[in-house]
Amino acid sequence: MAPLQDHPRRYELANELHARPFPEVSTNARAAYLAIRASGDAARRDRDLDRAHLLALLDRYGAPHPAPGATHYIGPLGKYRLKWESHTEFVTYTIFADGVADRAFDKGTFDLFPEDWLNDAPGQRITSALIRVETVEAEAQIVERIDSWFERESLAVAHVLDGALTVAGDFRIDEAGHMRFAIFPEPDCGRRRIGRVLQRLCEIETYKAMSMLGLVQARKVVRELADIEQELAELMATLTSKQDVPTEALLEDILGLSTRIEGIVTRTNFRFGATGAYEAIVNQRIEVLRESRFMARQLFGEFMMRRYDPAMRTVQAAKSQLESLAERTARAANLLRTKVDVGRQAQNQSLLESMNKRADLQLRLQETVEGLSVVAISYYAVSLVGYLVYPVLEPLHLSKGLALALVTPLVVLAVWLGLRRIKKHHLG
Repeated sequence: MAPLQDHPRRYELANELHARPFPEVSTNARAAYLAIRASGDAARRDRDLDRAHLLALLDRYGAPHPAPGATHYIGPLGKYRLKWESHTEFVTYTIFADGVADRAFDKGTFDLFPEDWLNDAPGQRITSALIRVETVEAEAQIVERIDSWFERESLAVAHVLDGALTVAGDFRIDEAGHMRFAIFPEPDCGRRRIGRVLQRLCEIETYKAMSMLGLVQARKVVRELADIEQELAELMATLTSKQDVPTEALLEDILGLSTRIEGIVTRTNFRFGATGAYEAIVNQRIEVLRESRFMARQLFGEFMMRRYDPAMRTVQAAKSQLESLAERTARAANLLRTKVDVGRQAQNQSLLESMNKRADLQLRLQETVEGLSVVAISYYAVSLVGYLVYPVLEPLHLSKGLALALVTPLVVLAVWLGLRRIKKHHLG
């Protein structure tokens, strides 16, 4: 008996759950984060370019290469550590270094990425961030630092993971072009726990930035839909009015609007769908942080509710408006098609009635012609019969007139019966 066979992808699928481990970060460390998105259709980009860009960075430090086709890599980069991930639309790089600089969020941290290597990136920066991890002794020191590091108006601060860490950020781009986040772990906080929180903050920022691309698309769509909606309203007003306007012309105009709407749907369908997925990830990543209040300061969830959620509702509203307009245009087109069909049926009915009248007239004309034909044929037939009976008239003492008078009804009857038989034969 043959042994039980494994599915050829069983181990690959099982290992996928463990393919992206969280980094381990010490209680005093710094990180530089970069997310790059290819121009155009990023979901169908050439991923070999992403891999080549990664290998170029690894080769500078003599670091080992990831396996062919890998979508994740974590390993040494000289005296630092690198975490690389490939996603549907973007790739991310995170470099971790032990210790903190004397100057908070010193731009030298991001200089761990070589400038010429950055210039050769196969895409554009969607976001970048500097993360500072520092243990402090008292909450007063945290307050002093965050008030000097961040914009108070947009600052979000929270205890996370049951108070094991405190995180802060203002989601503003600094003068060097980076976001800033601070993590203040308790002295006994584990390296993996710090790494999980750091990773979550990077994910929140990245997926927030990616989902905001949907807002740009939504604003363009809303302007286009406003024009289409106005045109549709005018066409429907014309349709419901008593103006004598050809319905075929209206139908052609509405089908033109429907084509434009389908074009917008095709152009925005992926982006709107991705925006919804990214929004869900942002909210889920904030939820797993298990935030609690830090000295009456704004939580990350509250910041998103006030600043981020309205943008996502705008995207959802644009998507709903697009779907509604597509349905209304389809209903208008169906209504016009019905009206055109009814009009054509009325025309067909009128045409049939006209054809019936013509057929009736043609039948009458045909009967008249047949009657005249009987007369004409009978006339010549009587003449021929006359030649046959003239020789026998003298013995019978009959005149030609009387003989023709007697023969004519018989000839006419014979001709009529003959024509009728011929007609019946051909029609039958």
